[in-house]
Amino acid sequence: MKILTTIKKVVDVELTIRVESGAIVEEGLQYVMNAWDENAVEASVQLKENNGAETTLVSIGGGDDNTQIIRRGYAMGIDNGIQIDDPQLAGADSFVLARALQKVYEKGSYDLVITGKQAQDTDNGQTGIILAENLGIPCVSNVVAIDVIDDKLIKVTRLGDGGKEIVELKLPALVTVSDSINEPRLPQMRGLMMAKKKKIEVMDLAALGTSFAEVGDGGNRSEILEFSRSQAREAGKKFEGDAAQITAQVVDLLVNEAKVL
Repeated sequence: MKILTTIKKVVDVELTIRVESGAIVEEGLQYVMNAWDENAVEASVQLKENNGAETTLVSIGGGDDNTQIIRRGYAMGIDNGIQIDDPQLAGADSFVLARALQKVYEKGSYDLVITGKQAQDTDNGQTGIILAENLGIPCVSNVVAIDVIDDKLIKVTRLGDGGKEIVELKLPALVTVSDSINEPRLPQMRGLMMAKKKKIEVMDLAALGTSFAEVGDGGNRSEILEFSRSQAREAGKKFEGDAAQITAQVVDLLVNEAKVL
């Protein structure tokens, strides 16, 4: 089984992010692997360990930050890494990125694609599903377990609106994984050192046998217009007294201030 895992470089949300004039201030930002993509990498490595799968990850974007993120995937146990470094893809939306990833998939003839359910910077949750639609392969989202039945069939468990759902998928297929699927391993020092020596295949759109005119198809279909600070939450109210007094105070606030009753 050949597995392709997609990862994305995102701003480290543990740090303070500043917004000025509708844009994120780039100075001092640090980038990490998207959290849901870490779950995707872990799922892929577990399939490698338990089922002998060959694992490849791909990330779109240039720069040393992206290179180091791919090397982190290596340290976690991924076999091969591809970095799509093409300035024409800067600012690309989910539709354009999915078409670029489609070219990666077609070049490698993979059996299973694993993506994170969403990215922690945009929370769109669209790219993987659009990719599956473009490829014409079955897709299951929000997956929390993957079990291999044979080389042509897998069984996945997903979180649905009414509980867990179990679905059998014929390969090739694509799944987007929830952060509930596993606990990503922390790379060991030996793995981090070995990852520095592994080759990363760096490609642009031309190397993929395509062009921005083809994958862009007229440009982005969506655009982020501006960023804004979230409103600070107001301090809560503390009620004192016996149960009857507190109940009266709460009801009064709900009726006269919140106006929900």
